[in-house]
Amino acid sequence: MSDDRVQELRAQIDAVNLQILELLNKRAAIAAEIGKVQMQMGVSFYDPAREAFMLHQLEKHNKGPFSNETIKALFREIFRASMALEEQQAKAKILVQRKSPDQRTVITLPDGTQIGAGDFTIITGPCAVESIEQMEETAAALATRGVKILRGMAYKPRTSPYDFQGMGEQGLQIARQVANKHGMFITSEIMDQSQIPMFMDYVDIFWIGARNMQNSFLLRALGKINKPVILKRGLSATLEEFLYAAEYIVSSGNPNVILIERGIRTFEKWTRNTLDIGGVAVLKLESHLPVVVDISHSAGRRDIAKPLARVAKASGADGLMVEVHPNPPVALSDAKQQLTIPEFHALMDEITDRETAF
Repeated sequence: MSDDRVQELRAQIDAVNLQILELLNKRAAIAAEIGKVQMQMGVSFYDPAREAFMLHQLEKHNKGPFSNETIKALFREIFRASMALEEQQAKAKILVQRKSPDQRTVITLPDGTQIGAGDFTIITGPCAVESIEQMEETAAALATRGVKILRGMAYKPRTSPYDFQGMGEQGLQIARQVANKHGMFITSEIMDQSQIPMFMDYVDIFWIGARNMQNSFLLRALGKINKPVILKRGLSATLEEFLYAAEYIVSSGNPNVILIERGIRTFEKWTRNTLDIGGVAVLKLESHLPVVVDISHSAGRRDIAKPLARVAKASGADGLMVEVHPNPPVALSDAKQQLTIPEFHALMDEITDRETAF
């Protein structure tokens, strides 16, 4: 008789388990619907005041045998699971999110040069345009190595307002003239959406610097143009924040975005920033956009350029960004991190000779 009673009670538990399962899934479906509405409103999934209210109501109506602490612990797990489901569903709708292992964005420039198709693209040139002689000497050397994308930075956001801020439109004119001569494409950093019409006359690839990574007005505006956009990771941005910044551009209509990992700010002092090479691997898994590694701004020093370039290539990145100057000691900005032309050739020899090792 006692065994029959155990089986009877177990049957009741089995039935209750199914009821709980049905209610949990019903709750999850309602929570997911709330998440959709919140996403449209642009508000966070997590509402601490709402969670506190629900826990208070559960305590108020709890008649045991579970203690209030146990009930709260159980429901916190339910809350976490519901929020994870909402975030997972929202993530699946993000345009920059990789939906399948073979999905990738390939950016094709007018001459057929492709970024993200499997080749290791080199983006290089001086930190800033300083003169036509400086740009001509640099571009001529880079062209011999097959470099197609030349830095033509005419506006330089600096920490100090008294440091060199760039040559402005005159710098863009110089960069365009030199690039045309050597069959190269120009990328240059834009500071404000008001500059877009002027930049359209000079640049082939727009560049959004780390300081503007979360400038949603600029991101949306560049989502409406028909030229590729390089987006640099912010100084302390998480990878999620980085991808959401790219989403502003892509969701506004421009799918041609290139991500640049340029290091993040940490407590380390021996390098300018800390290169997040693991982040490069994660970005390649999570997003279909091309990823380029900036070894100049991450390190802030030229003496470790070679090993960083090797690491960047081995990480699976689609390309490398490195600064080159004919005479770095007299450069008007970032003198310590720019390579000399011979150093650049040595770096190219290094990553080319070791290509089979990767």
